Amino acid sequence: MSSAPPTATASPIPLRPAKVAAESATTSRPHPKPGIPTPKLRLECKDLTHPGALIFFKTTNPATILSDAVTVVLQTLYIPFEGNAAIPPTRSITLVLRSMPGVAYTTGIDLDDDHKEIHFSLDYIAGIKNTSASPQRQREEIEGVIVHEMVHCWQWNALGTAPGGLIEGIADFVRLRDALGPPHWKKESGGDWDAGYQHTAYFLEWMDARFGEGNVMRVNEALRDKRYDEKAFWKELFGKSVQDLWSEYSRTFEVDDSEEGVLVEKYMDDDGKGNVKSNSETKKRTPERAPSGFV
Repeated sequence: MSSAPPTATASPIPLRPAKVAAESATTSRPHPKPGIPTPKLRLECKDLTHPGALIFFKTTNPATILSDAVTVVLQTLYIPFEGNAAIPPTRSITLVLRSMPGVAYTTGIDLDDDHKEIHFSLDYIAGIKNTSASPQRQREEIEGVIVHEMVHCWQWNALGTAPGGLIEGIADFVRLRDALGPPHWKKESGGDWDAGYQHTAYFLEWMDARFGEGNVMRVNEALRDKRYDEKAFWKELFGKSVQDLWSEYSRTFEVDDSEEGVLVEKYMDDDGKGNVKSNSETKKRTPERAPSGFV
């Protein structure tokens, strides 16, 4: 005796309560707030027995010095910011310690420029000496060079058309703002505005004071996505040519002929009046450049 096959009974699909459905339709998941990018940080030392390597590891914590440099650079050039879209998409930074001429340089790897390498000369590090006047000179110089090079991992360059002196000046401006300028740095008004390094860094520092905090941040942002045109670039940002700005900056320096070797620095107000302070300096100075190989 056979029986009829069982008939499948459709299971009802449970319905979401109307109240929950309504809440889901009107509520979205909160978006995470933008934060400081956290690239992968790496260290490569080609010779652990090199005197420069011994100084480096004795005076610094590599993880701390690299992460702190990232924070300093991004806070100086980008924060406050509306989102991370304005920041270059650097994904990793490798500090390479090796014997080489010069001081340091930064480059992107061939396959992907979002991965950066900072090459730092062990020979240069070995030549840094602590002194009684500057007992932390080795650590401060190492940190200062790394901050300078870290800027190159994150700054804009007008699609590769920005003046090299401006690029290097922004890097030393960040180093200067982080109180890592070496003892030999001096403000000077002679030469060209884009001579680079500390020469241009002090000019940028003056602009930040003259036109308001955050103007170097604006300079960097303006180098983001279009080619550099000197006349239009500075006019759009400050309403003046860079030569006019440099002349105004240069006029803040006067030599008092009544006292040999005294530099009088005048901070001009908008009405042409200003405060004056004196520093012992030499009368004639030429702009100091960074050591060969420092890029």
